[in-house]
Amino acid sequence: MATISKREDPAKRKPTGRTRSPPRKSASAPFLRFHHSAALREKTLALIGTIEQADDASAYRGALSNLVMELTKSGMDAFFMQPLRLTKPGLLVEQSASFGLASVQQVMGSVVQQIIGRMNSAQLRSVCDSIRQFML
Repeated sequence: MATISKREDPAKRKPTGRTRSPPRKSASAPFLRFHHSAALREKTLALIGTIEQADDASAYRGALSNLVMELTKSGMDAFFMQPLRLTKPGLLVEQSASFGLASVQQVMGSVVQQIIGRMNSAQLRSVCDSIRQFML
């Protein structure tokens, strides 16, 4: 069932000729955070630092793609698999969930590689900035 929004329909707005800046995140905005290993944190910070300092950050596209997928896998484990294991669902359910997430990660991995593989140095640094912000 569709929800009716009280906001004005964007299609009915008159164009102003200016672009809208993205909304600012306030310190009180809700967020989710997950814990990852110290080794993954060190690896992440090292790669981000390397990319930020590199004259040609595009040389690190592959490494950044792999890191994004490693962080994604860690997050999926923290947000889904660990809570599922706590429910003691049984071996079959746990294996099915694990197989499903592995399939999702495989598809995502190829998409992430294609997207990051086409980014220029400035775009790669922007991705690194975002990752660094998530780590605060």
